[in-house]
Amino acid sequence: MQQQREVPGPGQESVWDYPRPPRLERTEELVEVELGGRVVASSRAGWRVLETSHPPTYYLPREAFVAGSLRPCPGATWCEWKGRASYFDVVATGPAGAQVVAPRAAWTYEHPTPGFVELAGAVAVMPGLVDRCTVDGETVVPQPGGFYGGWITGRFVGPFKGAPGTAGW
Repeated sequence: MQQQREVPGPGQESVWDYPRPPRLERTEELVEVELGGRVVASSRAGWRVLETSHPPTYYLPREAFVAGSLRPCPGATWCEWKGRASYFDVVATGPAGAQVVAPRAAWTYEHPTPGFVELAGAVAVMPGLVDRCTVDGETVVPQPGGFYGGWITGRFVGPFKGAPGTAGW
């Protein structure tokens, strides 16, 4: 059963105002990804995918990632909106020099569908699988459920799809 839509306050967005099918938009927010105590990606030239009931998923240009921090890994999935996704392990060298790996924590669409062609080669990260993700300095809360890659900050209100009982939304 769907919960009551939260009313956005000043400067907030309701994910229930996002469209379906989803919309792609550019963002100049500072988006950063940390692993092993290191920033492995940072950019002000990203994209947000906005879909009804979901917090935005952020995508960064591949060049925003530190060299060697994306390691292709096996497997693929299919998105009805964007097409075939391929995956990366996110890799960092920790403070003690040991390698830290977040398995299958990032993905890309090398050949997305026409509505998302701008995302070709851009990389999204599952915030719950790395140490920390931030948007303009605010730490992200991962979208509930571990399946979707949405990034929740104080800017967004829900309820958010992903938690148990929300599959039918």
